[in-house]
Amino acid sequence: MSIPEPPAPRRFDSFPGISAQTVEALAAKGIETTFPIQTLVLDEALAGRDILAKAPTGSGKTFAFAIPIIERVHANDPTPSAVVLVPTRELCVQVMEEFEILLAASDINVAPVYGGTNLETQAKKATGAHVIVATPGRLLDLMERRLLDLSNVSILVLDEADRMLDMGFQPQTDRIESAIPKDRHTMFFSATLDGRAGRIAKRYTNEPYRYEVARPEGEEGNIEHRFIKVGRGTKMATLVELLEADRDEPGLTLIFTRTKRGADTLNRDLNSRGIPTEAMHGDMPQNVREKTLAKFEKGELKMLVATDVAARGLDLDDITHVVHFDAPDDRADYVHRSGRTGRAGRTGRATCLITDEDEYVMGRVAEDLGLEEDYLAAGLRIIPPRMAYSSKG
Repeated sequence: MSIPEPPAPRRFDSFPGISAQTVEALAAKGIETTFPIQTLVLDEALAGRDILAKAPTGSGKTFAFAIPIIERVHANDPTPSAVVLVPTRELCVQVMEEFEILLAASDINVAPVYGGTNLETQAKKATGAHVIVATPGRLLDLMERRLLDLSNVSILVLDEADRMLDMGFQPQTDRIESAIPKDRHTMFFSATLDGRAGRIAKRYTNEPYRYEVARPEGEEGNIEHRFIKVGRGTKMATLVELLEADRDEPGLTLIFTRTKRGADTLNRDLNSRGIPTEAMHGDMPQNVREKTLAKFEKGELKMLVATDVAARGLDLDDITHVVHFDAPDDRADYVHRSGRTGRAGRTGRATCLITDEDEYVMGRVAEDLGLEEDYLAAGLRIIPPRMAYSSKG
């Protein structure tokens, strides 16, 4: 089932399947009406029907699956009864925070499962929890060590499924899915339902209701795309100049590098030049990453250097500037990185530093996104495919 136009908001107390306690818990946080994805999904999800939902990050999809879980899982049910799979530890923490709002009205337990924390302690909490919010790798690790049994799970959710696939988690999600009873309730959320994501969604679900929603036009925000041609010797100086110019402006700046080592190196180089930044990537201890992210969210840290994987799931309205210090590898990465700004109807800026080596890929990206005029105005080239290769001999 696909509904092309987003519906009008509904009050949560208008849904027959949502308890008064849940409505009160939401209202206590000032949440009384639905986002479009919630309006579309909740009736069928509360009834236990399988869901395929195409929805972007920041569209309110967490409550679209968390509310049905809270309403359909009860304290006397087996543990665990529901599993929510997410691509990153950061998103796991964010989803847990949304569940915490709802738990004020519930007597069920929810536990996070992700890498970087003590395995035995995490397994003990997960075994006693009704709902597990997990990254695929760590959850499969617990299963293989026989520390966790999913045979009583009746609800499976995949959140940002396309990102899980991009990160290479399909083998893990396949094994987890196969360990959960087939007569379960499945909800599949993804930014795309085409290609591989669509094929997996079809395999994981049973006669699903399909919904698609984009950000409402007035809430998309506006992103100014800026391309700057740099040489290897001028790249750092250009970045410093950009950051110094924005230093006293309100808002947060997110700086992307291609590698973990690159993030550490850039962070040190910026600090040595008097620019206060911190780095965040997958090799850092989880408690360090969480502290860094908390400082960034509170505005105590204004500039964060991060890798693509570390920033996935990062959903902050106050990011006003994204800098691609290392150009992305493809269109999808450019869109995802740049989409960290210009959120909740705000204006943001995405700046990409481009060397000669980056021009072939970034020229294609600019063309695909209709940004070739700005790209060419920066003195950059759109290189035809035949020029991207050189013959030998």
